[in-house]
Amino acid sequence: MFCWYAAGTVVVIWNVFQTNGLDVRILALGGLLPVLVDLPVGHQAFGHTLLAPVAALTIVMLATVGRGRRLLRRRLLGLPIGWMCGVALAGSFVHQQIFWWPAFGTDFDRVPIYPALPVACVLEAIGLLAAAWCWNRFGLRDPVRRADFWRHGRVAAVEVT
Repeated sequence: MFCWYAAGTVVVIWNVFQTNGLDVRILALGGLLPVLVDLPVGHQAFGHTLLAPVAALTIVMLATVGRGRRLLRRRLLGLPIGWMCGVALAGSFVHQQIFWWPAFGTDFDRVPIYPALPVACVLEAIGLLAAAWCWNRFGLRDPVRRADFWRHGRVAAVEVT
């Protein structure tokens, strides 16, 4: 379910903020973090809580205090923002024990990281559509724009004609 989390996060965050100041590579990585953090456990746990991206946001904000670190802050903010989006895309908010951990106890429900196979296939297909949307919306067919994306992580919407 790589495309569902990575491309889904980019599409959602781009449509909310509509800024080319965020590094979309970092956003996509943030969208994958709930799954990556919880893979060793085998079920939704710490990575799917509200606390995890909020803690990451706090760390980024505290670590980048000061005038000379604004660019670093802007780049790193994509990680907790993407992580929060990944938690939302995982649907963790419907599981009180997980999303609000540790407010309602320290045990996690054994919710699988991935949904049932038919649902996962549909979500991944939607993720592929989201990736195609990104490809077209940001003009990544153009090798110059694509190279700039890989180099700097920034994208800008192209005008639709």
